[in-house]
Amino acid sequence: MPDYAQLSQTLHALCQGETDSVALMATIACELHHAHDLSDWTGFYRVTAPETLKIGPYQGGHGCLVIPFSRGVCGAAARTGQPQLVPDVDAFPGHIACASSTRSELVLPVWNGAGKLLGVLDLDSNTPAAFTETDVTELTRLMADLFRNAE
Repeated sequence: MPDYAQLSQTLHALCQGETDSVALMATIACELHHAHDLSDWTGFYRVTAPETLKIGPYQGGHGCLVIPFSRGVCGAAARTGQPQLVPDVDAFPGHIACASSTRSELVLPVWNGAGKLLGVLDLDSNTPAAFTETDVTELTRLMADLFRNAE
């Protein structure tokens, strides 16, 4: 598990004053990917049209290019506005296997301070049950802070 105090300090320093959501996503994906030992794919899917997510900045192997809100773990997070902590992706109805090696996943909706859904943060792991409620809590707080003024 990452040292969230250190990660928060680093990301706040790197992202200070930035309002461009893609720039924020790129920086966060890089830092979080290197900070979370069990995340094999770390990135964002951006809302680009109604009910549509498209791949954004990420670290790791190739991801799916387009995900409708109606499909998969990312779609569920975007559709419901709720974090999706999935310890076993094979047990998640409609899971989209962008990588066949993925065993667990954590997806968080990402909002700006005006309440606009910008996209979702997606962490995939080749390890079962790699993510915890602590990850959910800490990353939800961090995304709210970092994307507060994002466009």
